[in-house]
Amino acid sequence: MSDQSIMKGTTILAVLDERGVTLAGDGQVTLGQSVVVKHGARKVRRLYKNRIVAGFAGSTADAFTLFERFESKLEQYKGNLSRAAVELAKEWRTDKYLRRLEAMLLASDGRQILMLSGTGDVIEPDDGLAAIGSGGPFALAAARALARHAKLSSRETAEAAMRIAAEICVFTNDNLVIETLQAE
Repeated sequence: MSDQSIMKGTTILAVLDERGVTLAGDGQVTLGQSVVVKHGARKVRRLYKNRIVAGFAGSTADAFTLFERFESKLEQYKGNLSRAAVELAKEWRTDKYLRRLEAMLLASDGRQILMLSGTGDVIEPDDGLAAIGSGGPFALAAARALARHAKLSSRETAEAAMRIAAEICVFTNDNLVIETLQAE
């Protein structure tokens, strides 16, 4: 499969504060390096009885596969985010098929953010901010600046940071899907 046939290009951002978390994702899907094939993809979703929010980035088919596996782990471990993430990471590292997936996940239960990487790592950010995808570094930098210098809610921070990323990254658009989850 040539690089031109791989669908990718996205930005997912998570912003956690004392009230909960906001996950934002853009809607762009890019074919190769130059063709936008979709503007309104939904890459951020609620899972497990609406108690978990998650967003994915990477090759589309791989991301959907990973998302489905994560959902089944959440069901298996009754919504325990940490346990489901660690068990998925274990499976990711040992399963020959999963090891080839080119995708990442950001997930939160409103109290913590976890990033599941393509190498099977589970990472919890120190500052309550995390981003994945091609526009992730732009969104993360903007969110950090906003979090330090503006008194905004997690939703306002996420939305503003995503709009900044969309102005800079050619693989990010401003057709946003935003989900906010209150801390329980």
